[in-house]
Amino acid sequence: MAVLDRIRAEVETHPLVLFMKGTPEHPMCGYSSRAVEVLKAAGARDLRTINVLADPEIRANLPRFSNWPTFPQLFIHGELIGGCEITLELHESGELARMIAEVQKT
Repeated sequence: MAVLDRIRAEVETHPLVLFMKGTPEHPMCGYSSRAVEVLKAAGARDLRTINVLADPEIRANLPRFSNWPTFPQLFIHGELIGGCEITLELHESGELARMIAEVQKT
């Protein structure tokens, strides 16, 4: 399966996907660590994470797929939400918790 198809399958199959550097247990950059913390604080339980450091093809092609140059990248219901700063802003406004609650209802 081509890498762009693999990425598309991940974001279409899982309602809440974070492409990050490292894993939630062992994040490999501060931005990824902060994004995971904020998602957990907002109530994310069924978070699918993809370690882009473990898959160079995804790391190289995800920015092309999403038109977003940096990591982490958060997708909700197949739609790119953004990176760490946007995730933080959504959390501070309370919007992230609402979005996650809607995802976890389905």
